[in-house]
Amino acid sequence: MLVVLALLRAVIGAFFAAFRPKAALVLENLALRHQLAILKRSTPRPRLGSVDRAFWAVLSRGWSRWADVLAIVKPATVIGWHRRGFARFWANKSRPRGRPPLTDEVVALIRRMAAENPLWSRRRIAAELAKLGHDVSKDAVATYMPRRPRHSDRPRSPAWGTFLRMHLAGTIAIDFLTVPTVTFDLLYVFFVLSLDRRRLVHINVTAHPYAEWAAQQIVEAVGFDTSIARLIRDRDRIYGHPRVTALTAFGRTRGPRFDARVNNLGIQQFPIAPRAPWQNGCAERFVGTLRRELLDHVIVLSERHLLRLVQEHMRYYNEDRPHMTLDGDAPVSRAVQRPGSGRVVALSRVGGLHHRYARAA
Repeated sequence: MLVVLALLRAVIGAFFAAFRPKAALVLENLALRHQLAILKRSTPRPRLGSVDRAFWAVLSRGWSRWADVLAIVKPATVIGWHRRGFARFWANKSRPRGRPPLTDEVVALIRRMAAENPLWSRRRIAAELAKLGHDVSKDAVATYMPRRPRHSDRPRSPAWGTFLRMHLAGTIAIDFLTVPTVTFDLLYVFFVLSLDRRRLVHINVTAHPYAEWAAQQIVEAVGFDTSIARLIRDRDRIYGHPRVTALTAFGRTRGPRFDARVNNLGIQQFPIAPRAPWQNGCAERFVGTLRRELLDHVIVLSERHLLRLVQEHMRYYNEDRPHMTLDGDAPVSRAVQRPGSGRVVALSRVGGLHHRYARAA
C-alpha cells in the first residue's frame, strides 16, 4: 500500500512539473540524481517490489528514453520483468475452464458415504448424490473418495465396526482386568458386557483365574437366556490352551474347557485377532471407565472389598450413568422428569464418588 501511494505521489508530481520553468526542472533533476548516487553507495542491491516492477514495465512501453534515466537496475532486468508478466498474463488467460469445483458440503458427503458404505462404487455414490440434488460425475466422486488397498477383485468384507453394529443384539463381550491390593497382591476382575444396550450383565472378582472359573461366570451371566448367540473375547491363556482336553457328559472332547462349556450353551465365540484390542472396543472402553471412575480413587484392601466396590459401580453403571452411544440414556432406561415436578436432589452413588440427580416428589 505504501508503494502504491509513493508511485501515485510521483505521478502527481510529474504532472505538476510539466507546468514549471525549465531551470527549476534542471535543478530538481540534479538534486535527485545526487541523492540517488548517495543511495547507490549505501545500498548496493536495492530491492523492488511487484508494484515497482509493474511500473517500470509499463513505463518502458510508453517512453522511449526510459533506459537513459534507469539507475537502480539494468535495462535487461526491466525487459525480463515485462516478459515474465506477459507469460503470466497469457498463462492465466489460457487456463482450461472446466466444471466449477465442488463445495465443501458435497466433498464431505462423498467422504461420508464412502466411509459408511465400503461396498459402494463411485457410480453408486454419484447416483445417491443425484437423489440429493447434487449433479456430480463419477470421475469427480472418485477424486475425493479415500483410497482403498486393492488386494484382490473379490467383494470387500464389511469392516469390523459394521459387523458389530449389525449384530449388537445377542452379542456379549468379556474381559479381565488386574487390580493391585494394599499388600501389592493382584486381583482379577471379570465382567460380561451386553453390546446391545452396553449393559453390564455380570461382574466378579478372583485371585486365581482359570478356564473353568471363567466358564462358570458365563453360565451365571447367561443362565437360561437363549437370545445370547455370540461372544467376543481376546486370546488370553486364562480361557485355556487349545491342546488341553476337557471332560464333558459325553466323554472326552478335544478343545479347551472354556470352549466346551460355552459351546454347550449354544454361543458362538469370536476371538479377536492377536494384538488387536480395538476389535473388542466396548470391553476395552469399560475397562478404562472402571479405572477412571472407581479404581483410580480407592485402595483395595481385599478380594471381598473389591467385589463390593465393583458391584456398587455396576449398579451405578447400569441404572444411572448416561452413555453417549445411547443418546445420554442409561443401559436401564431412565424416564425423563419434566421441570416443575419437584426440586432437584442428589442421590449418592459408589460411596459418594458419583451422584444421580432426580426430582423429589
